[in-house]
Amino acid sequence: MSSAAETAGHPAVRKIVHVDMDAFFASVEQRDDPSLRGRPVAVGGDPNRRGVVAAASYEARKFGVRSALPMARAVQLCPSLVIVRPDFSRYKAASSQVFSIFRSVTPLVEPLSLDEAYLDVTENSWGETLGVNVARKVKDEIKAATRLTASAGVAPNKFLAKIASGWRKPDGLTVIAPERVEKFLEGLPVEALWGVGKVTAARLHAIGVTRLVEIRTLPEEELRKAVGSWAEGLRELAFGRDERPVVPDRPAKSCGAERTFDSDLTEIPRMEAEVASLSARIAAWLERRGLFARTVTLKVRYAGFTTVTRSDTRFPSLRSASEIRERAVALLGKTEAGARPVRLLGVSVHGFSTSPFEPSGKDDQLSLFEEL
Repeated sequence: MSSAAETAGHPAVRKIVHVDMDAFFASVEQRDDPSLRGRPVAVGGDPNRRGVVAAASYEARKFGVRSALPMARAVQLCPSLVIVRPDFSRYKAASSQVFSIFRSVTPLVEPLSLDEAYLDVTENSWGETLGVNVARKVKDEIKAATRLTASAGVAPNKFLAKIASGWRKPDGLTVIAPERVEKFLEGLPVEALWGVGKVTAARLHAIGVTRLVEIRTLPEEELRKAVGSWAEGLRELAFGRDERPVVPDRPAKSCGAERTFDSDLTEIPRMEAEVASLSARIAAWLERRGLFARTVTLKVRYAGFTTVTRSDTRFPSLRSASEIRERAVALLGKTEAGARPVRLLGVSVHGFSTSPFEPSGKDDQLSLFEEL
């Protein structure tokens, strides 16, 4: 399925979301220990043993406490600082919840750390055409699942999305639409660029460059003297150009589409029509990638927020909209839909292969939509 712009020879504008959890380690500690809430907290080592700050709460940051700062210095800056030893098992558990949400939206998830990732949501399981709506829903899902906040940036590329996510922390959401890119770039200092730390910034300032856009007109020789072999890449970023794709750390194991309804559904024919629409979107996804799927999974969330899934695995594999719809509708009959109002419906497929008669070898893989 190609857009008019694509068929005319112009690539569609990507919708990239960068999500960054807010003061992640410190926020987990404050969530789990109510006595820490509202207090300056630093997660890290012993100040008497050359310990370093791994994360600082926003209350601590007001005193100048930052990650990588020696803990002894942090205590000097903030005498009331509460130091907590890190518990990575809890941080990893929270991270797993967050990344499960990411991967339920799109298979194109590129992790940067336990608490940070890029998502390409140009196509997404919610069928949202606006990246800002996806980002807002992701933030809401994270808060509901983990009781933690995240900041998100939405832009046409990774470079801009990452800058945007840090614009209004904590719990921020900043969008840089394609038509606003130039205006946004004009207000950025050179320090906004990746890799431009104090030393490089000082070199650029010394040759009269303080704003990002000023790099565009700087003679090549001068720029190379200041930043070396990174000159060409830096100039591209100064124009807001960044063609790097979001590279997932794992292959797509499933594809899903779902819809939450403004009013709960009570009639089976309406539910079947929604299932047919979701099935068509999944079939188009499989067609574009030349894939077939052995398993169809239906997800139903009732009005009381109870969520169930039903799955059907068969051979040979399928990819047509009618076959996916037929099996998903049959699964609908194995739920309490109709007897109970339905808030959300989702359809997903997994167990991929490149031929309907080729075993997928992935029968043990879970769908994106597991039973909650």
